[in-house]
Amino acid sequence: SLYKILYSFINGIIIMKPKKNSKIFVQIASYRDPQLIPTIKNMLENAKNPKNIIIGIARQFHPDDKFDDLSEYENDDRFRILNIPYQEAEGVCWARHLVQQLYKDEAYTLQIDSHMRFAPDWDEEMINMVKQLQKKGHKKPLLTGYVSSFDPDNDPDARVREPWRMAFDRFIPEGAVFFLPETIPNWREMTEPVPARFYSAHYCFTLGQFSKEVQHNPEYYFHGEEISIAARAYTWGYDLFHTHIPVVYHEYTRKGRTKQWDDDKTWGQKNSHSHLTNRKLFGMDGETQEGHEGQYGFGTVRTLKDYEKYSGLLFEKRAIDKYTLDKNYPPNPYNFETEQEWKDSFCMVFKHCIDIGYSQVTETDYDFWVVAFHNDKDETLYRKDADKNEIAGFMRDPDKYCKVWRDFQTDEMPTYWVVWPHSESKGWCDRITGRLTHNHVS
Repeated sequence: SLYKILYSFINGIIIMKPKKNSKIFVQIASYRDPQLIPTIKNMLENAKNPKNIIIGIARQFHPDDKFDDLSEYENDDRFRILNIPYQEAEGVCWARHLVQQLYKDEAYTLQIDSHMRFAPDWDEEMINMVKQLQKKGHKKPLLTGYVSSFDPDNDPDARVREPWRMAFDRFIPEGAVFFLPETIPNWREMTEPVPARFYSAHYCFTLGQFSKEVQHNPEYYFHGEEISIAARAYTWGYDLFHTHIPVVYHEYTRKGRTKQWDDDKTWGQKNSHSHLTNRKLFGMDGETQEGHEGQYGFGTVRTLKDYEKYSGLLFEKRAIDKYTLDKNYPPNPYNFETEQEWKDSFCMVFKHCIDIGYSQVTETDYDFWVVAFHNDKDETLYRKDADKNEIAGFMRDPDKYCKVWRDFQTDEMPTYWVVWPHSESKGWCDRITGRLTHNHVS
């Protein structure tokens, strides 16, 4: 019997598999951000296992700034720091791509912005959620979303304690998709993350191999990043989820922070090239689909069409289906006999903000403005005039220009907009027009 006990003990040691490391590779791209160091400190203070937190940082700095000095972490083996002079910066996606090259086979990865706060034991909570989803059959769960907000000047009291999810907002004229945050319905009753369609660049927690498989394209500048990563991650076999409880918080206002485009006189060209790259990836607006294969393209586990069916988006038409518009959870039901029937089920929702400077509308007695959108044949596709009350609201804008929002369903994308103010005393005033940039950005 002693022999059997000894044999079982030795055999147990032999067949015991080594426990996989639980290290988390945290990715931070920071541009002259006074919140960088508070973010790092709060992250480590609230980690259950701070020794397992490995932090890669692309610190894009100005020599006159002292608030993002990382010298106290230079001899800390957990930190991998790239110090980049601000004038060499090429945009956030470029910086995120650089950080991904610092990955060294950690079990998990977390991508965040440099202005975040953390819930207690956030690392353990995120790992447990991923393991919980894996047990349910999701081999590669990815936690993401527009997370709840916090205010650096009133933290932690001003933290929003409700978890948020991402909802479709619109295709912008340049082709990228915009999203809006909203509270997850009935979140208090939930015991696990909820399915997601979309990806947020300021919060992504998943398996470490994501850092290699779905790398940021450095030719992207800012917009287009999130929808491209969402589709690419899905095609690489990642299943997207929003966390059902707040585990991390984001500061959205950019208050007191210099942005890369504030310093870069060529940002406009970078931005236009980025939009074109994104439209080519998705084959939008008649662009030949380029870059959909290779390092910055789609994976081989699923196709782009699989993502479109899952998410309810149709990129070639800039369209969305009603199931997604109604904010139901994915996957979207697919009950069509033919692909054409499926495509015909989509509607194009055009949503746009017309910006009118106060210097262009100087009268004080406007009774209405014509607000219309036209195609290239000068046909009116949509018109909804602004009345006195709406005009009065325009004139109270803190940015000192009128923001005229309109959204409508259409089978044809408009080419230009018209705002034609009418004054009670002077009649028709100068007609204001603007060309929309889709199909015209190069």
